[in-house]
Amino acid sequence: MIYGYARVSTDGQTLDAQREALTFAGAEKVFAETASGAKSDREGLAKVLALVSQGDTLLVTRLDRLARSTVNLLNILDSLSQRGAMFRSLTEGWADTTTPHGRLTVTIVGGVAEFERELIRARTGEGRARAKARGQSLGRRPTLTRHQQDEVRQRKLAGEAVREIARSYNVSASTISRIPI
Repeated sequence: MIYGYARVSTDGQTLDAQREALTFAGAEKVFAETASGAKSDREGLAKVLALVSQGDTLLVTRLDRLARSTVNLLNILDSLSQRGAMFRSLTEGWADTTTPHGRLTVTIVGGVAEFERELIRARTGEGRARAKARGQSLGRRPTLTRHQQDEVRQRKLAGEAVREIARSYNVSASTISRIPI
């Protein structure tokens, strides 16, 4: 079965042109929705991905209707591949896993994206190491100052209830309970 997926970002846009193009290209069932591409939990996309199975094809008019980033696209394509399903974009001819040339191209693009992810991870790790060497603390700043943390320790040692201490600093009880005595 050939499934189509159409998406627009705002209510002011229309899905008609995408539906027409997908139907003309052979889509037997078209899933359409109005949702931002930045949202990863799009209902229409989730429905079509749940239905696609061995031998089916997912068809889109353009890649940006399906995925916001290369990583997101490759994850979707990998999910389809694992199910034995294929993918085709009407506008981007290279994005067509129904042909050997298309599968090769998608594989090459996937390899480049994976290589880029590894480079980013390496650069991030080096940056973290340099920051630590300079004495910078990484992560979120503590909710309470060192002085406040010392006060919390004293109050906990005195037997005061964690909830009461938390209320006085306007923080959650779990914040207080994580401070060691």
